[in-house]
Amino acid sequence: MIVYNPKDWFHSTFSLHRSDTARKLFPLILALAIYSGSIAYWELEYLKLSEVSWIKNITLVHNLLGFVMSILLVFRTNTAYDRWWEARKQWGSLTNSSRNLAIKMNAILDKDDKVNRSFFRKSIPLFADTLFAHLRANKTRFMLDEVDHPEFESLDEQKHGPNQVASMIVERANSLYKEGVITGDQLIVINNELQAFTDICGACERIKNTPIPMSYSSFIKKFVFIYVITLPIGYVSSMGYFVIAAVPFIFYVMASLELIAESIEDPFGVDPDDLPIEKMGENIRTHVVEIIH
Repeated sequence: MIVYNPKDWFHSTFSLHRSDTARKLFPLILALAIYSGSIAYWELEYLKLSEVSWIKNITLVHNLLGFVMSILLVFRTNTAYDRWWEARKQWGSLTNSSRNLAIKMNAILDKDDKVNRSFFRKSIPLFADTLFAHLRANKTRFMLDEVDHPEFESLDEQKHGPNQVASMIVERANSLYKEGVITGDQLIVINNELQAFTDICGACERIKNTPIPMSYSSFIKKFVFIYVITLPIGYVSSMGYFVIAAVPFIFYVMASLELIAESIEDPFGVDPDDLPIEKMGENIRTHVVEIIH
């Protein structure tokens, strides 16, 4: 994720970064400029269509369709941003639940109980690590500096990583209750955080595995293409050779909105605008280690 100063207009306006849509669309913009120039030359120099009155009325169709296009693109962008923001809220909830569970276990466990303290100090951030790997669609890997507990060795990398870690934490909490290390009331106290882990995982999977319907996304792309490709035909009569600059600019604005929506609708990817979930997982590990001594 790119961290920037939103008040720096100069840098935002004139710099090109890796996620800038102008860089991605430049070949199409150049091709569209050549196409618009060819249409303008053909109509103005050979067909003389600018002198025909009915040709001038074609722009009315583009004006009406432009209003419809703006509504579709705004809805498309808002829908994609809602997915991005929902993912950010879920990982914020995961950070809070991890901290709360660490604070409660630090208070509940005896200061000399090094085994259980070591277990929760590693297992709580391990859930964030496995969820990160799970959402990035990589094989779940369990990276630990030391393996002090046999529970970690039984984890199967081919299975659902977050579920395994959550089950492992719940089983340890239940074992502590049976052994009398924690009371029933204390088990109830930490139950909300234990349940939140699975709820957050399910919410993130819902975002990851439910993309925008293909028919809707495909329709917008076709609509933009047909709208832009017919612009020079109608606007040459009123704009002349200026369509060489105007039409590519209109395409740049419309296509950029679609590209931005595509970029942020999958917030768990590796694009510059995606969430820095790897960094969030590192922060969770740092905070939990600080809390559970």
